Amino acid sequence: MSNHDGRRKNKKSWGPKSALIALVLIIVFCVAGYIVDGYLAKNSQTSLTTGAQSEWQGNSQSDTQEESQSNSLGDGSLSFVDSDPSVIPDYSGEDYVYLNNNIPNFNEWDLENITGEHFSELDELGRCGTAYAMIDNSMMPTGERGEIGHIKPTGWVQNKYENIVDSEPGYLYNRSHLIAYALTGQNDNEQNLITGTRYMNATTMLPWEEMVMRYLDYSDNHVLYRVSPYFKDDELLSRGVEMEAYSVEDEGEGICYHVFIYNVQPGIELDYATGENWVAD
Repeated sequence: MSNHDGRRKNKKSWGPKSALIALVLIIVFCVAGYIVDGYLAKNSQTSLTTGAQSEWQGNSQSDTQEESQSNSLGDGSLSFVDSDPSVIPDYSGEDYVYLNNNIPNFNEWDLENITGEHFSELDELGRCGTAYAMIDNSMMPTGERGEIGHIKPTGWVQNKYENIVDSEPGYLYNRSHLIAYALTGQNDNEQNLITGTRYMNATTMLPWEEMVMRYLDYSDNHVLYRVSPYFKDDELLSRGVEMEAYSVEDEGEGICYHVFIYNVQPGIELDYATGENWVAD
């Protein structure tokens, strides 16, 4: 048999096997590609699922509040104030701390289902709970803010400290909006006002609020926003507020933060149980 005939017989006997192997490889690669594509699609979504997630329960002080918030948020995320306040460090001299590596606890359910703005019912001690909203620039007010002096949030023990509190006159406490008036126009809503020091309200909360305001001034996107006041046990004065914000359409490129702002006033001691206050030694 010539070499030429041998080559022809080898080609005839291995051809079907090669085709079968190729077909199997194609099927394997297609299945593998489908699996990989599905994995990448799932994991290329926002990484907001690293924080606390469970069915919304609200503040533990009120069964009614728990039920209403559970109904309103379904499978939505929880702030740390409402899920595990032990992760919030005690005040140690810093105005604020980052939580969860500065990533909000929001999850995909929040992004897809939350609309408008929502406020917790006051608990049995009269304290505010978490407020959250899906904000766009159409919600921002154009008029001047009205009076809010008739609202007396818990812990409101007002005193004046001239030359210590940076305001004129030097009143210690402000009625602090959880969701800033400039974001949604909520003014004298008692479910949106807590007793906050002048320092927290006008110095440490304001930059984070203004960050969202500036973004919405130049964007038609939405910002998912949540503020949770932290009342320890039965205290009437909030220890501070947990603030979360995330710009939705650009997946957090414009706005993405998660901080806890402490309710303190330099030079003044506060009794968080009552709101009483005095000049620090």
